[in-house]
Amino acid sequence: MSTPTSVLITGCSSGMGQRTALALHRLGHHVYATARRPGDLAPLAAEGLTTLELDVTSEESMASAVSRVEHDHGVVGLLVNNAAYGLHLPVELADPQQVRAQFETNVFGLVRLTQLVLPGMRAAGRGRIVNISSMGGRFSPPGGGFYHATKHAVEAVSDSLRLEVAPFGIKVVIVQPGPTITGFAGTAVSTMDSGPSEGPYSAFRRELAHMYAHKTFTRRNGAVPAEAATKVIVHASTTPRPRARYAIGALARTVMIARRLLPDVAFDALMRRNFPLPAAR
Repeated sequence: MSTPTSVLITGCSSGMGQRTALALHRLGHHVYATARRPGDLAPLAAEGLTTLELDVTSEESMASAVSRVEHDHGVVGLLVNNAAYGLHLPVELADPQQVRAQFETNVFGLVRLTQLVLPGMRAAGRGRIVNISSMGGRFSPPGGGFYHATKHAVEAVSDSLRLEVAPFGIKVVIVQPGPTITGFAGTAVSTMDSGPSEGPYSAFRRELAHMYAHKTFTRRNGAVPAEAATKVIVHASTTPRPRARYAIGALARTVMIARRLLPDVAFDALMRRNFPLPAAR
């Protein structure tokens, strides 16, 4: 993607979304950086990016953002579906509304926004959709069933979509970050801390929150700096012949290879050695 194109990115209030928007802007692309709270986009607006309010759980908000880009440039040339958060709770404790909200943001919003940009891309005979998945789209550790389920869904939808839209000149790319040093860990830890303070999962939740807060998202344990993750996303968004998927970080590649090669009993043992588990009384 050597010539400037119109770019719509979700989840730009911080982290990889914010950095990716700025990097693509500096490459000369017409970037529309979006977030649910427009005030969070002030640093990007100060850099000269166009900023828009976009809530991926609102049909009106998504349609308005797509219409704005198409009005200005005729087509959304690149869609980066980055908006997501992590719900981390034992399956038994999750309120159904929490689960629905997780899928609304991480899956249904991604799907609907993709549907909205595809007619314009087909008419133009070109376009690219980059879906930010996770290494979590390939395995499910204790405490992460619902977040990882959304990333499994993103992987499945993306694989089908890649084949469906290729005849129209549209490319679909999956990016699979491992632990990345951003604000994601804080949101995940906050969901672990919600719920009853006592019960069969209370100690497990505290141990899991401590692990995520102080170990998982650190360089010492293999977490990738946000700058390095951004470089991969920008490459996946701009290289003329992108691969179907890009894993970010040695840890992500190692775990996904292990999941593919090991039998379930062996991979479960690996999870037990690396994650806390509830203790039966």
